[in-house]
Amino acid sequence: MRSRAIAEEIVQDVLLELWKRRESLADDSSPQAYLFQSTRNRSLNHVRHEKVAKKSEPFAKMPETVDSLAHSHMVEDEMQAAVTRAVDALPDRCREVFELSRNRGMKYSEISLLLGISVKTVEAQMGKALRILREELRPWIS
Repeated sequence: MRSRAIAEEIVQDVLLELWKRRESLADDSSPQAYLFQSTRNRSLNHVRHEKVAKKSEPFAKMPETVDSLAHSHMVEDEMQAAVTRAVDALPDRCREVFELSRNRGMKYSEISLLLGISVKTVEAQMGKALRILREELRPWIS
């Protein structure tokens, strides 16, 4: 990481996440393996983020004008409308599972109990919803 402070922050985030998930972790899983894998993934995410931040640095330093603020608000409104249209276009069950998870913050197990379906079905529906949304919103996210 080339910075002790960043490395310590990443490790602290991983340990905090482990603590938050302590109830849901399988008893037969290896905490050491979880810690190593999580730390590795967060470190890679940090490196990727730094690369993106470095590439966008020239654009981030441009002074904000009234026109650019108005433009960014317009783009934000258009993006929100596109997301709303894409979510509304999802198949009924996918949309229901997606909205319960993302809008209400429910866990997959809670959704499965509420809808009377298995957790695997919830996972499949959520995966399908995310695939469809990724495809529909490709012009906005690429």
